[in-house]
Amino acid sequence: MFYRPKDGHGLPHNPFNAIVTPRPIGWISSQDSEGNRNLAPYSFFNAVAYVPPQIMFSSTGAKPDQNGTKDSVANIRETGVFCVNIVEFAMRDQMNASSQTFKKEEDEFVKAGLKAIPCDTIKGFRVDGAPASLECKLTQIVKLSGEANFVIFGEVIGVHIRDNCLVNGIFDVSKFRPLARLGYRDYSVVDNIFSLDRPDD
Repeated sequence: MFYRPKDGHGLPHNPFNAIVTPRPIGWISSQDSEGNRNLAPYSFFNAVAYVPPQIMFSSTGAKPDQNGTKDSVANIRETGVFCVNIVEFAMRDQMNASSQTFKKEEDEFVKAGLKAIPCDTIKGFRVDGAPASLECKLTQIVKLSGEANFVIFGEVIGVHIRDNCLVNGIFDVSKFRPLARLGYRDYSVVDNIFSLDRPDD
C-alpha cells in the first residue's frame, strides 16, 4: 500500500498514528498564573539533548476555553515552566483518566485521584509516586504546520527519582515498567530488556 497523506489513506483509522511506535508518554503537569493545575499525557514526547538535559513534547488540537491550543501549552506560555512525570504501568488508569477533556479550572490531579507534590525548582506540582519527574523551564515553543500544532522545548533543571528505581547507581526501568503508546487505543509496557555493546566501546 502507498498513499499520500494529502489525498487520504482510505482506511478506517489513520495508520500514521500506529507507525511511529512505541512512543514514551510525557505526563505534563503545569498551572496557569492563577494557580489552576493541569495534568495531561502526551505521546509525542522525548528527550532531545544531554548537556544541558532537554526534552520536548508536541500538542495537537485545541479546547474551546483556550485560545487555539490546549491547557498545557496555554499554561506554559503564561508561566514558562512545567514538569514531566514518567508514567509507569501501575498508573495507567490514572494517566488515562487525566486524558479526558476538562474545563481549564478543573484539576486533573483530583479527577484522576492523584496526590500532587510541590516541585522544588519551579512553581508547580508533580505526581506523587511517579518513577521520575523532570522539572523544566521553557526554552521555546515552535508552531508547526497545521492547526493548533505546537512543539514545546524545555531545559530540565530539577530531577526527582523514586528511590526504589535506583539499583546499584543505575535507573532501572524494570522496577516500574514504563508505559508506551502504540497506535489507535493501544499501549505497551516494557517487560523485556537487553543490552548491546556499541562497536566503538
